[in-house]
Amino acid sequence: MTSSAGHATPIDPKMLSVLVCPKTRGPLIHDSETNELISRKAGLAYPIRDGVPILLIENARLL
Repeated sequence: MTSSAGHATPIDPKMLSVLVCPKTRGPLIHDSETNELISRKAGLAYPIRDGVPILLIENARLL
C-alpha cells in the first residue's frame, strides 16, 4: 500500500495470507522498499499500485 507521500505502508497480514502467486500458487512476500509482492518460487515481483496488488503475470518484473 502507498501513502499520499509515496512511501510503502505495511500490507494487511490477513490480506497477504490469502494472496498467492498466480503462476505458482505459492506464497507472496511484501517488499516494503519496492512496494511489491515477491514470489520467490516464480522469481517475479508484482507491483502494488494505489494500494491494490496487480497480480497479473504480464505486469510482474523478473527478479
